[in-house]
Amino acid sequence: MRLLLIRHGDPDYRLDSLTEQGFREAKAFAACADELGIDELCVSPLGRARDTARFTAEKLGMRPTELDWLREFPAVIDLDACPQELRQAYGEHTFTEFRGAKRILWDMLPGYLAAHPELLDPEGWKRSDAAKHSDILAVWEHVTGEFERFLAERGYVREGAVFRVEHPNRRTAALFCHFGVSCALLAWLMNASPFLLWHAGCMQPSSLTELVTEEREEGLAVFRMLRFGDTSHLSRAGLRPSFAARFCETFDEPNERH
Repeated sequence: MRLLLIRHGDPDYRLDSLTEQGFREAKAFAACADELGIDELCVSPLGRARDTARFTAEKLGMRPTELDWLREFPAVIDLDACPQELRQAYGEHTFTEFRGAKRILWDMLPGYLAAHPELLDPEGWKRSDAAKHSDILAVWEHVTGEFERFLAERGYVREGAVFRVEHPNRRTAALFCHFGVSCALLAWLMNASPFLLWHAGCMQPSSLTELVTEEREEGLAVFRMLRFGDTSHLSRAGLRPSFAARFCETFDEPNERH
C-alpha cells in the first residue's frame, strides 16, 4: 500500500483558500498526478486543501472523499491558563486562524523546545507542561485513532510498532491535507514525537510526501517514507516553492516571517 500526503498550495488563510501562487502550484501538481497511480483521493474539509485537490480530482476523473480528521491538527493552548515560561514560548506570533490568548500548540519558539527535551521523547511529550495545559492528548487520540481505522479498513492493522497484514494491497491513497496533521500522522507511523517533525521538518506548499509498506516478513508490515516534502512538480512547471512554510533564514531579515 502507498500513502501520499499532499500539503495544500500556498494559502490565503483569510479566505481559507489559495493565493494566485497556490492555484498555480495546485495545477502543477495535477499536471503530474497521472504518474502517481492514485486509486483514491481523500481531502481535508478546509477550503485550502479542497481547492488544491480539485484540479487533481478533475484530471483523474475522481471524486474526493472528505475526511474531517484530515483538517489542520487542531490542538490549541490557552495562554491565559498556562505557566509564564510556557506562555513566553509563543512570543508575539499568532497562527492566523486564532486570535487572543489561543495559539496552535506546536507553533512554539525553538528555545523552549531546546529547554524541554521531553517534548522530543516518543512518550515524554505526552507528560509535558504543553500537553497538560492544552487539548493535544484528546486531539492526538482522535486523529490517530481515525487514521488507524482508515488503515485497518485497507488491510493494515496496527499491532505495537508494526502492522498485521490482513489484506495486502498495492493501492495508492492520496490525502490532501496540511502540514501539522501530516506530521502527526507520520510521527504515529514512526513511533516518534510529533514535535520532532513539526520543528525539524518542512513541507512546502503543494509538496508530496510518499510512504509505502514493506512486508519483509509475511504478515507483518511497516510504512517506510520514500520522500518527504517533494516539490519536483513545481520545478517541472518552472515554479519556485513559496516561502509560506518557512521562517526567516537569518533573524535580521525583516521581509521573512519570524
